Order: sequence, then structure tokens, then C-alpha cells
Amino acid sequence: QVQFVESGGGLVQPGGSLRLSCAASGSVFRILIMGWYRQAPGKQRELVAAITRGGSTDYTDALKGRFTISRDNTKNTMYLQMNSLKPEDTAVYYCNTRPSIDAYWGQGTGVTVSS
Repeated sequence: QVQFVESGGGLVQPGGSLRLSCAASGSVFRILIMGWYRQAPGKQRELVAAITRGGSTDYTDALKGRFTISRDNTKNTMYLQMNSLKPEDTAVYYCNTRPSIDAYWGQGTGVTVSS
């Protein structure tokens, strides 16, 4: 079993930046690929970015260039650096494996981009 705890969200102005953290615990060594997901109000959850244990990354085309995913394997922590934030980025952000596992969804961390 794996648990993920997201943190770092908050209120930020358009154009601002945030760095989200995802602390993993449990059988972390079994996870090969992790991802950041988000769910905006009234919308389905979507993948934001993914990263392998070796550091290879993939991003959705719309977010590539603004968001950067990274991980520190020594800390069992994954990060999402979010720059040039837009109101459309407002959502609850989650981390999970890729593909996601339903039982691993945590509380998420809310991000609100507004002036």
C-alpha cells in the first residue's frame, strides 16, 4: 500500500508561481512512474505530468513549458513547479501512480489562481 500527501497549494495571482509537494510513504520502491493530476470544479480529473523513477518526464501539451515535474527519491517526494499560472489552472492537485490506482488518491491540495 502507498499513501500520498500533497501540500503547497494556495491562492496565487495570475502569472504567479507555486511549488507543490507530494510526500509518498509505504511501498514506494514499487512505484516506477508517478504523476500529478488535477481536477477543476465540475470537471474530470486529468493528468498534468508524469515522471519515472529515473527522471524521465512527460507533460500535457497545454502545460509544457509552464510546469515542471521532479522527484527526490531520497526523500520519497515529488514536486510540481508551477509558473505563469492562469485562472484555468485553478483545481485540486493530486499525486498518484501512473496509471493511477483508485485506492491511492489522497486529499489533494487546492490551487486557486485569481486576482
